[in-house]
Amino acid sequence: MSDLAYDGMAMVGRQFQRARRNPALLVITQVMPLTLLLFFGYVFGNSVSLPGGADYRTYIVPGLFATTAAGGLVTGMLQAAVDTGRGVTERFRALPISRAALPLGQAVADVLLFTAGLVPLVAVGYAVGWRNDGGAAATAGALGLLLLLRFASVWIGIHLGMVVGNEEAAGQLASTTFMLQLLSNAYVPTYGMPGWLRAVVEWNPLSAYVTAVRDLTGSAPPGLDDAPGAAWPMTHPVAAALGWSVLLLAVFVPLAVRRSARGRG
Repeated sequence: MSDLAYDGMAMVGRQFQRARRNPALLVITQVMPLTLLLFFGYVFGNSVSLPGGADYRTYIVPGLFATTAAGGLVTGMLQAAVDTGRGVTERFRALPISRAALPLGQAVADVLLFTAGLVPLVAVGYAVGWRNDGGAAATAGALGLLLLLRFASVWIGIHLGMVVGNEEAAGQLASTTFMLQLLSNAYVPTYGMPGWLRAVVEWNPLSAYVTAVRDLTGSAPPGLDDAPGAAWPMTHPVAAALGWSVLLLAVFVPLAVRRSARGRG
């Protein structure tokens, strides 16, 4: 086993112990999407009408799956900021371990915890009326894209957390990330938006993942996300989601590893 794999596994174990001893962040990140799912499912679900008689619950649930996956940005940032601000990252730098092990272990552990957290989210989605009409292969593809989104977003968060290097500042920055969800098609379709806003929303990377999950699970009402005039990511969502994943990982994995290796300076 390579040094990176061995050291990375040790860091994964550290993250699991960390989550067990301080479950508050996990509770927040799991309770919030469940709360939103119940809120949109029962409060808005009966009052929002979509063209063609499409069911709003069917439309919203895949969006909440994707926004929950994108929450890796927040968990990655907060945990990396804690380690950096308290000097933990510096102490690991003094040890004879791979410089990529700490961020890699955090990212892998986060994805595994997110995977476990998907189970109650899917169960509540079924409870509010969502159904997966995609086949086994398409469903596996949707799950793969959600895991890929989580993996990419947590690397972004790790880099930002180490750059900020302060728990309080990271918490304030984390609160602004909700705008990324609002400026996506997770909650409402884009076809009725003003032209400039529609372009911003449809080129938001999160929108590609949302649309891809809807398509793969058979939850995409025709003519909404791919309405006439839709941007390329909306008409080719799976390809766009994969492309965004490659781009984000290619940019932020090296940045996070470099920051982890050289510290806060």
